[in-house]
Amino acid sequence: QVQLVESGGGLVQAGGSLRLSCAASGRIFSPNTMGWYRQAPGKQRELVARITSGGNSDYADSVRGRFTISRDNAKNTVYLQMNNLKPEDTAVYYCNGYFPIVGTHWGQGTQVTVSS
Repeated sequence: QVQLVESGGGLVQAGGSLRLSCAASGRIFSPNTMGWYRQAPGKQRELVARITSGGNSDYADSVRGRFTISRDNAKNTVYLQMNNLKPEDTAVYYCNGYFPIVGTHWGQGTQVTVSS
């Protein structure tokens, strides 16, 4: 199977920045897609951004222009650079990966809290 380990969450003031990382290990096949979802209290989990191993990416409208997703295929790691953070970005952020043969996997989640 595949393990996804996230890091980089924390507490930041509005307007600040954070960078999340997610390292994948295990039975990793390509091409694949990795990305980030988030879930705020009382809300459904939603897609934030995702990127294919070929470098194609897409974003939720609410973060486009503020967040940037990237990846290092040699390290099987995906990053989410979050700039100009807003209180409404507060959520648990989950790394997600879809890999051929082994399917969809999730990380354990990392808390991002943005204070006003």
